Amino acid sequence: MNSTLSAADLLTERATIAVSTLNLVKTYGTGPQAVRAVDGISVAIATGSFTAIMGPSGSGKSTLMHCMAGLDTISDGRVFLGGQEISRMRDTELTLLRRTRVGFVFQSFNLLPTLTARQNILLPLDLSGRSVDEDRLQRVCASLGLSDRLGHRPGELSGGQQQRVAIARALITEPAVIFADEPTGALDSANGQVLLSQLRTASRELGQTIVMVTHDAGAAAYADRALLINDGRLVGDLDRPDADSLRVELSQVGA
Repeated sequence: MNSTLSAADLLTERATIAVSTLNLVKTYGTGPQAVRAVDGISVAIATGSFTAIMGPSGSGKSTLMHCMAGLDTISDGRVFLGGQEISRMRDTELTLLRRTRVGFVFQSFNLLPTLTARQNILLPLDLSGRSVDEDRLQRVCASLGLSDRLGHRPGELSGGQQQRVAIARALITEPAVIFADEPTGALDSANGQVLLSQLRTASRELGQTIVMVTHDAGAAAYADRALLINDGRLVGDLDRPDADSLRVELSQVGA
């Protein structure tokens, strides 16, 4: 799929696109001190794909993800998520959309220590008043190797198991997109590789769209596609990336 699209392209391809931006700009500050963290990026991410966003520190990759997820207001351009334009939504609309159509996985697991793994996974459904689809719960937990850990509290789980619970919590609402911000940052190498394999499985077997910010070329190599960001601009777009190719590309943009 082309990384640069017109408004007409977005309308035509909306059914196959999970999240997209059109001439997206995010500026911090005003006047001479203003910083363009995202500078006119147009990109479309296919439904069911696993996409990594990479770039040097301060390149704008996390800002791009936050704008895509509706966590940050944009300065100009348009953002579409799950077929809806979110860049013109009111705060109340955005809050509801994030609760029902977006999943998040971050470095910190953010699990409630007094709840079991099952209760933590189902928390988003409880908060939104939605009923539990037991078949989906069992399918998600089986894909993540959690079926025999649902009665355990976070303190009784390893770091890798806790992160898998966090992924299951993100998956349970069947979001249009899961946004993962450095999800392996708090894990050792072995658990990090397991987690990345499970994210890839969630995309390929459950059809889940995943957008992951990472600084690690090895982690990005698990994705179907890697977007390279530098100085707020899209400078590379690699299909089926491998770690060595990514390191070469990153070295050329100063990472």
